Amino acid sequence: MVQMVQLTDKQQERYSRHILLQEVGAEGQEKLLNAKVLVVGTGGLGSPNSLYLTAAGVGTVGIVDADVVDVSNLQRQIAHSTNDLDRAKVESAAEKMRALNPDVEVRPYRLYLDASNIDEIIREYDFVIDGSDNFATKFLVNDACVLAGIPFSHGGILRFNGQTMTVLPGQTACYRCSFREPPPNPVGCSRAGILGAVAGMLGTIQAAEALKFITGAGTLLTDALLTFDAATMNFRRVPLKRRSDCPVCGENPTISSLEEHHG
Repeated sequence: MVQMVQLTDKQQERYSRHILLQEVGAEGQEKLLNAKVLVVGTGGLGSPNSLYLTAAGVGTVGIVDADVVDVSNLQRQIAHSTNDLDRAKVESAAEKMRALNPDVEVRPYRLYLDASNIDEIIREYDFVIDGSDNFATKFLVNDACVLAGIPFSHGGILRFNGQTMTVLPGQTACYRCSFREPPPNPVGCSRAGILGAVAGMLGTIQAAEALKFITGAGTLLTDALLTFDAATMNFRRVPLKRRSDCPVCGENPTISSLEEHHG
């Protein structure tokens, strides 16, 4: 049984706006301080995710990224600054996070997630946020979380558009229920472009889902894909259903280990 953290006077002041919320309160804030969330990627989505989770007082925030800060990142990746160029992204982001909130334990992982290491890492966490920028990692995160039974948030952005969904393995539709395989010729932000603020819009939605999951506040974005077009500010919620023939969460799954499909 996890022993709850008792709020100090300083913490009651720091998190007072959370505590004022009837749906969160002191008990919800204590849950946040006990929680562990892993953020995959410290770029456009991972930057706002990691900063808002830290500000909210999530007790442990892990950040995974193997890249270094490039000048082209600074248009949207707000955890990094001009002084961080050529620095490891996890080191740059961790520095900002620790300065923002000393209550939070920041765990940086400077590595590429793959089938050989993802399971060991994610099993330390209560919730995973996918802020990766490639389809291979998105499918890897989905499959690893479903197999391990760890809830997660999927997110993707391109041009003016964003999409996100929350998955509770064994209960709701997963990423593969709607998207079976990566597209053959994917186009990423480096080729198609991205409006910087779109990353912030999508990333903060993902962070809100993590906070809601931990505290039990509100209704999660499950069995639905939320999409938006920032050019027109049209938001759409597309209903999803868990598929009995899904290769990872269906009745007769064909994906039973990560090595078989992500080696």
